This record gives sequence, C-alpha cells and structure tokens, in this order.
Amino acid sequence: MSIDQESNPDDQPEYKGTDTEPAAVTELALPEDILPTTLNLLPTFERPFFPIQTMALTLPADPWRETIAGAEQAAHHTLGIVLARPEADEAPSADALHRTGCAIRIHQVTERDEHIHLIAEGLKRFRIIQWLEKKAPHRARVEYLEETADASDKEYRAYTMAIIGTIKKLIPLNPLYNEELKLFMERFTPNQPSFLTDFAANLTTAAAEELQEVLATRTLLERMEKVLVLLRKELEIAELHMEISTQVEQKLSEQQRKFFLQEQLKVIQQELGISKDDRTAEVDRFRARMAGLQLSDGAKTRVEEELEKLAILEQGSPEYGVTRNYLDWLTALPWGRYSKDRLDLKRARRIMDRDHAGLADVKERIIEFLAVGRLRGEIAGSILLFVGPPGVGKTSIGRSIAEALGRKFYRLSVGGMRDEAEIKGHRRTYIGAMPGKFLQALKELDSANPVIMLDEVDKIGASYQGDPASALLEVLDPEQNSDFLDHYIDVRFDLSKALFICTANQLDTIPKPLLDRMEMIRLAGYIGEEKYAIAQKHLWPRVLERAGIAGKQLRLSDAALRKVIEGYAREAGVRGLEKQLRRIVRKAAISLAKNASQRLSVNARNLAEYLGQPLFQTPRPLSGVGVVTGLAWTSLGGTTLAVEATRVHCRNRGFRLTGQLGEVMRESAEIAYSYIASHLDSYGGDSGFFDDAHVHLHVPEGATPKDGPSAGITMATALLSLARGQKLPRPLAMTGELTLTGQVFPVGGIREKIIAVRRNRIHEVILPRDNQSDFEALPAHLRQGLTIHYADHYRNVFRIVFESVK
Repeated sequence: MSIDQESNPDDQPEYKGTDTEPAAVTELALPEDILPTTLNLLPTFERPFFPIQTMALTLPADPWRETIAGAEQAAHHTLGIVLARPEADEAPSADALHRTGCAIRIHQVTERDEHIHLIAEGLKRFRIIQWLEKKAPHRARVEYLEETADASDKEYRAYTMAIIGTIKKLIPLNPLYNEELKLFMERFTPNQPSFLTDFAANLTTAAAEELQEVLATRTLLERMEKVLVLLRKELEIAELHMEISTQVEQKLSEQQRKFFLQEQLKVIQQELGISKDDRTAEVDRFRARMAGLQLSDGAKTRVEEELEKLAILEQGSPEYGVTRNYLDWLTALPWGRYSKDRLDLKRARRIMDRDHAGLADVKERIIEFLAVGRLRGEIAGSILLFVGPPGVGKTSIGRSIAEALGRKFYRLSVGGMRDEAEIKGHRRTYIGAMPGKFLQALKELDSANPVIMLDEVDKIGASYQGDPASALLEVLDPEQNSDFLDHYIDVRFDLSKALFICTANQLDTIPKPLLDRMEMIRLAGYIGEEKYAIAQKHLWPRVLERAGIAGKQLRLSDAALRKVIEGYAREAGVRGLEKQLRRIVRKAAISLAKNASQRLSVNARNLAEYLGQPLFQTPRPLSGVGVVTGLAWTSLGGTTLAVEATRVHCRNRGFRLTGQLGEVMRESAEIAYSYIASHLDSYGGDSGFFDDAHVHLHVPEGATPKDGPSAGITMATALLSLARGQKLPRPLAMTGELTLTGQVFPVGGIREKIIAVRRNRIHEVILPRDNQSDFEALPAHLRQGLTIHYADHYRNVFRIVFESVK
C-alpha cells in the first residue's frame, strides 16, 4: 500500500502474538493492547526509538501539548515516534521526518517549566501511508510492519549466537552494557531474535541514520546482518578506548611509582648523609658560584642576607621562589669577569678592510680610537655614535670592532622602546620581574666588558611608563655607569668597562643630553665605485651562496652591475643594491630549477629581463632663466635640488612658494627675496623689477617634504637670474645659508652633498667658506675632479656665477 493510498476507514482491532509463536496462533487482546491505525506523531532528534525500548522523554510543551493530551485521553495511550532528519527544527514539517517509526505507549505524563516529561514504552514498528496533518502537531495513517520469514531456524540461530557473542565481548569493556543486558533479560529471552536484534542495535553508539536503516528493515535476517556489523564496529571502538585508557593508566602509575621511589630515595640519602635537600642544594650552588666571582662588598652583603632568608623560608611559599630567582640572577652576573683586549692596530685594520669596502675616513677614526685605547692599556668609558643613512654598514662595523678587540658582541635594538624598565629593570615587587636588557646581555655573554650596540637610538620612544632615553643617560655616562643601579638587582654594577656603540639615521630626535655623552662618527654613504667594489667582494657572492647557486652557473657582468647601481640602487647605502641582486638570482633560479646544467649570464643588454625598466633615469638637467641647482641633505643621503623662479604677471607685486617646503625653508626663501629685491641694482638688475612683478618660486618633486636653510643662496641666485633675464652659463651646484645682509653661513652634510654632486656628474660647486675644512677633510677620491668655489658673502656667489662669463 503506497503512502497516497488510504486504508479501510474502519479501524480493525489488531491481535498481538508473541515473538516465538506462529502467526496462526493468536489470542484475544485486551482493549488497551489494540494499536490504532491512525496515530498522533512525536519527533525524536538524536536516535530512532525501537520497540523494545523504555525510556524517559522530555518535549517542549508547545506544540506537543495537544498531541500528548489526546493520547492520554485515548484508551490505548498510544503515539507514534519518528526520527527527524538532521536539518529539521524543533517543530519539523512532514518532509523533515522519516517514514518509518515506532508506536509507543506513554506513562506518567507531567508538565513543568514549559516542558512535558513522560515514560515511553516501545511497542511496534510502523510505516506512514498517509499524512493527515503535515504540520505540528502531526497526525498520520500508518500500517504496522510484520516480520517475514526469510531464513531457516539454523540461520536465525547462527546470527543470534553471533550477536550474543559480540555482546559478551562488549560487557567487560563497559559496565553500562551489563546494566542494559540485565534490564533486557528481565523482559525477554535470547530465543526472541527480533527483540534481541532491536536490543543490540539500541546498545550501540552508531549514527542516527544507520539506526534508522535498521528500524526500517522489515526482514529479520537482513536486520540481524546490519546490527551485527554495527556491533562489530562498536566492539572495535570499545577495544580501542580500553587500550588508550590502559596506556594512560600505566603512564600515571609509572609516574606515581617513580615519584614515591624518588621521595623514598631522598629520605634514605638524607638519613645516611649522602645527599641534601633541595634548599640546601640551592644554597650550596649559589655559594659555589660566588667562589668564582669578584663581587663588590655591597653585593656580597646582599647575597649573604638573601641566603639567610632562603634558609628559613618554606619551599612552598611564594617568597621562596622570588628569593631563589633573585639569588640566581645575582650570582649569574659576570662580576669581575673580563675578556682580554687585543689592541693590535694592524689586525684591526685588516678585519675592517676585509668586512667593508670604502669608508676610509670612518676606518681611520676607529683606528685612532683604538690607538688611544692601546696607549691607555684598555678601551673603557667610551660611547661611539655612528650616524648615517640606512644600509651604510653601521651595525656591521660594530661587529668588526668587537672582533678586532677580541670581545663578545651583543646587539640591542632600542627603536620604539617605551618602557624604562627595559633599561633599568623591574622592581622585585612585581610578578615576573626581571633585570634590564644590559644586565641580561652581560649574563648571556658571561663577560663584563662586551661590545654592546644600541641600534636605532634616534627612534627611541616615551610613554606613561617612563622615558627610556632619560634612563640611558646613566648607562651611557662614563662618570655614572661605573655604579649602574638596576631596579631588580638593586646592587651597584660596573658597566664602565663595556664599549657602547649607538647607531642612528639622524640626530634631530636624539635628546641633547644623551647626544652630549657620545663621540659621533658620520657614515655618509657610498659613491658608485665603492658600491661596485662592495657588490663584487661581498654582496654578489653572499646572494649566490644563500640561493645555493654556484658562481659558474650565474654570471653578472661588470657593465650589468654598474647599470644596477646607477639605474636601480642610487640610495646612499647598499641594502637596496642587495635587494636588486637578490631579484636577479630569484629570476635565474626559475631557469636553473628547470635545467641545472645550463649557464646563465646577465649583462647590460638583458638586465631589464630580470629587473624590469630602471627605477632611476639619467637626471634631465634643468636650465634656463631662473633655474639653479642646489644641494640638500636627507636621512637617506645627499641629493641635488633644482630651484625654479618665474614671473607670473606684472599687475601687482607678490611672491608665491610651492614644493611642500618646510617652515625654515620658507623663511630662507623670503630672506632671499628680500635681499635680492633690496640689492638688485648693485647686481646689475632693474631695481624696479620686483615692484610690480608677481614671482612664483618652486622646488620640483612636490610630493617630497623639504626643509632647512641650506638652499638660501640657491633661491637667491634663481631670483637674480630671473631679474637679470640671464640663465646660468654652465652647470654648477651650490649650497649655503643666506642672511638678510648677504652673509653666507656654513651648512651641514658636506660629504653627502659632494657624493650627490658626483652621482649627478656635476663638476663645479659653490660652498660656504666656513665649510672649506669639511671639504678638505674628505677622501681624495671624493675631491678629485671637482672645482670648488668658496663664498662668505653673496657678492662672491654673484661673481662666480655671472661675472665669470665676461
């Protein structure tokens, strides 16, 4: 009968026979045992309900109150219970319910807290043949499934014995199975295979859909086969669970046994005087450390006090752990333990030449510094500051100094540091307190005179937690760091033997009191020839080695390397150059990975295939009336700076500035305008030129911020060129601060600016006279081929630029 077909509306009483009786043998059923063919239905969401089950159910009162009340009022007290599909909600529709369910009789119905509680007794399988109400509360016409004889008694008996045997194996693995079996045996016997099969299926933890398939199976033998498979799976899971539990228990038992044996061994050894307890062992360890150290008087007194405290404290108290950690730190510091300095100047020169190409003036300063230390017999009480653009080798020079001296090296980046406790440590009252970074470094290196490098000291921060820059004053002051006091150790420690080297990109952000304690060495950057030597000697071999490529597999021609330097890496340092070389190697690695035997060559013609088009083009010289080339210093090195001036109209007097100029540079432009306008007749111009001229002065590359006074004479020359209607007769660059009286004051960054001049192939430069000594101190290879003019007043600039034409 299909679901769409209706059965006879006259409900006929159904007679129940026992599971073991033949179908023909029946007896008259009691009225309450009659199962109706029209049932109100309840959903179950976790597992299907089997005919042999009896269990408590809890359902929300709404919408099932009416369904349960109707069953209570009927004589049979019968409902149908059907498994809902996984996607169903609390009140599922008919489409979300399976078609096969179990008729149940309800007992002990109660309602509290908006929920209905009842005892459900499983009766018989049924199949829905017609829905009478598809929405909750559901109602349907059903037919009860009778089992068909599909096998011989021998087959039933064989499957029955297999099921019983599997259940017997499960019982020792889980005591709950034993309880379930007792309840089953009270109501049924193993000679009832149908009930045994349903009991075994309900015993498993199989998935709801697998159990529903068992419930819906009409033939007994097929159902027994499916249940036996589920039982075997359950047995495997139970055995695995038991195996895991046994392993865990064994491990715990072994650990407990070892613990008890160790405790017994400690007691026996203590009784025999063979060993000591943990506290005594800790005290002896700290005293053994002290024997090899040269502690100060204050440190010795503090250690003895703490050891006495440790001896009376309970090991389980928090104070014991704090005291033990404090003594551990105090006795782990290298009191009086120093590395022997190797003050061999030739060896130091050889190491620096090996590690760095160029920077001859910097190397000379360092050799001078080491020579003074050799005469004194030690390098102590010195703080060096390396200032220069990124990638010029500040950190690596610090490593070379440490190697030349034979000292241990420690690098500490203080960029972004905002907590002074990083410098001077936390007080011991705080949980997790530790000494500052300097004492941590000494403990790690086990030396009281290492080379400590403080990187990015110009980027140190400050916050509500303190000012680390101020905390550094004590560390970097030779008059104070011999008695450095860390908040955690709280005992004076001598840092004066350590050599501190700081690095910075610029000086503006370094506090003046801190800067005053350092000896500054400037690293201006590299010119093209120096970069070429560094790339050949250091960068290219290192890049190949890190990529696992042999030099014979990939060759970079000299012309290609020079093109990389000029077209792709013009910054002052060599970090950008190394990045471009790595790009070349990565591109080549793709080809070599496909064919390792090939040989690749990168030359000037195919370089663009590896790096793309050059990032820097040959600068287009700006020339014309009112156009002058100046020089500027940036944190990335020196650069040329074009200044343009033009007259917009003659209707009224005005002066406009563009190019994202800073406040100081704007003031310099206004000074230049005022000076030239007031002295125009003495420089061969029309004195009334600016009276009705609206002048616009612009510095190109407007996206780049610019500031500083060094473009004063450049802007004055551009305005004078505009007023005279005469362009500069030849390419030259200039730098210098201009005053209202025409004085030319000195500026900084001469080395960087000269490097920028050489990079842009300019051969004539005007400098302030007071910077003459700065220029003459430059290496010969930087001064070679340049024509330098010096000016102390703007009249000198005028004669050099304009009168020399005659």
